Amino acid sequence: MGKWGGMKTRRPYPTDLTDAQWERLEPYLPPAGTDCRPREVPVREVLDAYWYLLRAGCSWRMLPHDFPKWKTVYSQVRRWKLAGVWEALHARVREDLRLEVEGKPAEPSAAALDSQTVKAADHAGERGYDAGKKNRRAEAACAG
Repeated sequence: MGKWGGMKTRRPYPTDLTDAQWERLEPYLPPAGTDCRPREVPVREVLDAYWYLLRAGCSWRMLPHDFPKWKTVYSQVRRWKLAGVWEALHARVREDLRLEVEGKPAEPSAAALDSQTVKAADHAGERGYDAGKKNRRAEAACAG
């Protein structure tokens, strides 16, 4: 088969989806549009490339050559982001896992906040050390 003919012809990366992970995600991914040309690259390869990029922390252009072209992966990930696919995918998988593994309702019924979270909420805004202040004070004293 060809490079994208369904079977992987490359060695797997540790970030590649397992078959079980793929089976969980595949039903929630949008089908190829009927109004556009057919997909030339399997969606699973796009996801494998994206997971690699996220885990490796590399730039789009530094994706290894055995993945689809970086522009293909980038444009598909961006289209899904703009269409809200990532948020919907996250919500659906979270609901499935809560029902399946934890035996809990699909939606959480409560939230827990620790005291640090509450304290930080009172002091919203930018905070930090401004090393330039020390120099400005000295200049003001000399000018005064």
